[in-house]
Amino acid sequence: MTKYTDSKVHKVEANQATAPFATPESSTSISDSANVGAEGQLSWARYGKDNVRVLKVSRDPTDRETQHVTEYVVCCLLEGNVDRSYTHADNSPIVATDTIKNTVFIKAKENAIEPAELFGAELGSHFVNTYKHIHSAHVDISLVTWTRMSVAGKPHKHSFVANKNERNFVHVDVFEGANGRAGPVSITSQLKDLTVLKSTGSMFYGFHRDEYTTLKDTNDRILSTDIDASWRFGQFENAAAVAAAAKDNVFKNAYEVLRSNTLEIFATQNSPSVQATMYDIARKTIAEVPSIDNITISLPNKHYVELPLDWYKGTQNTGKNAEVYVPTSDPNGLIKCTVSRHARAKL
Repeated sequence: MTKYTDSKVHKVEANQATAPFATPESSTSISDSANVGAEGQLSWARYGKDNVRVLKVSRDPTDRETQHVTEYVVCCLLEGNVDRSYTHADNSPIVATDTIKNTVFIKAKENAIEPAELFGAELGSHFVNTYKHIHSAHVDISLVTWTRMSVAGKPHKHSFVANKNERNFVHVDVFEGANGRAGPVSITSQLKDLTVLKSTGSMFYGFHRDEYTTLKDTNDRILSTDIDASWRFGQFENAAAVAAAAKDNVFKNAYEVLRSNTLEIFATQNSPSVQATMYDIARKTIAEVPSIDNITISLPNKHYVELPLDWYKGTQNTGKNAEVYVPTSDPNGLIKCTVSRHARAKL
């Protein structure tokens, strides 16, 4: 297997947070010159441009009527020696957010923008390489999914339907390397709001009971949730390593395997609990996709409650006779976990 990672990274903490997206604590820090006295000091800063919408049309070179569209919503934030813009009203270190916006459009024109993981790595690397006082760039991409229309039973060449049943995101961190150039790249991809339901094949019993417990054991219930899964890849040495992974379809494969495993296990497993099902999904995916370092899954439990109807002519509508249910939006259970390839200390 081709390796895309490098254990020798610069300015990246070894115990970087495993949460899907970066936090201030895991980012590069502000220089000591930010100290302004006992009344407070600047300890972290990041700025940039949000909600940059870009759509690119790619045309088949042999038939320009056959086209493909890719649409993103991009947020690009920068970190580095910009503390004086906060502490001394000195704007000279600021790469204007309008410049960042324009750069997104130019890079979309100059480069292929699929997969989003590669576009994010190349965009972030541009800022670290171009501006020597910028030491890291953080790119969030929301993918707008367009599905080719079928007309008269055939795929139309240039007409599409928006798919709003599932959302996909990519988060990319690009850090300055030891040579002063853009180096280590961290990538997390995410699938969100994939709503699923099965009308049987789910149980929940044997849970802890005390004086506050009213929930009854069940061997058969409706199970429904909105899938939210994030998968973090191992560290990439640089954007070139990301390009090599993209050429090998690493990112596309990871998404397809995780999505397939999610639907297969959800549908076929006689689920003992949401916890057990989500763990099995993550564990199977990590075993099948060597490039993934960890997977974080968050599943809200969308409840469908049996409705007693015995008040109407003795109608039976509970237990084995249940057919009519009441969907409830809240309160709802919320179950989360992270499954990692390598053991990490529990908090």
